[in-house]
Amino acid sequence: MPPEASICYVIDDEAAVRRSLAMLLGSVGYAVETFAGGDAFLERAHHDLPFGCVLLDVRMPGTDGVAVQQELVARGLRHPVVVITAHGDVPLAVRMMKAGACDVLQKPFSGDILLRAAAAALALRDEAEEAQAAKQRLAALSPREAEVLRGLVSGRQNKIIALDLGISPRTVEIHRANLMAKLRARSLSEVVCVALAGGIRPNGGAPGGPDAGPPGGYIHGSR
Repeated sequence: MPPEASICYVIDDEAAVRRSLAMLLGSVGYAVETFAGGDAFLERAHHDLPFGCVLLDVRMPGTDGVAVQQELVARGLRHPVVVITAHGDVPLAVRMMKAGACDVLQKPFSGDILLRAAAAALALRDEAEEAQAAKQRLAALSPREAEVLRGLVSGRQNKIIALDLGISPRTVEIHRANLMAKLRARSLSEVVCVALAGGIRPNGGAPGGPDAGPPGGYIHGSR
C-alpha cells in the first residue's frame, strides 16, 4: 500500500487512459489528480504543489511531455516523473530520462508495472531527504575530519589513515571520535551509511564524478 497522502498526477490527452489509470491508482490507495494536457497541469504546478509522482505522456497537443518536464525543472519542482510513451516515442523518452525522469513505461504496459513504477518514484523522496540530511551533517566536518572519514569509508585502519595523512594514530582516533559525534553515528557502520548517503565514495569520489555510476532507469513494457 502507498504511504498515506501519496499523490499521483496523471497527464494524458486521452480520456480513457486518464480514467483507467485513475481507477487503478485509486484502487490501491493513491490520491489521483488527472489533467487533459501539459498546459492544464502547468497551471496547477506551482511551488506549493504537493509532492507526488507525475505520470506524463510524451505526445500531447499543446505543451508536450518534454516541455512539461523542462518547465518543472525550471520551476524548481523535484517531483519524480514517470514517462508514458508509445513505441515511436522511445527516442524522446530516452531524452527525458537523461533530463531526470526516473522511469519510462512503454504502451501497452501492465497495471503491476505502473504501480511498481509509481511506488519507486515516490520512494525517491525518502532517498532525497536522507541524502540532504547526510550532506548537512557532513558539512559540519573539518577538512581533516573529512579526510579521516574518506579513509574510514575506504576500509582503512587508523594506522594506515595516519600514514596516508602524515599524522599520528592517536590524532586519527581523536578525529574519528569527533566526526562520529558530528554525524550522530554510534558505530562505524553508521558512519559509512551517512557518508555514502551524502555522496562520499570508498575511493573518495564525489557524486557525478568519474566514480559515479550511470543514472538508473529502464524502459518498461508489458510482456
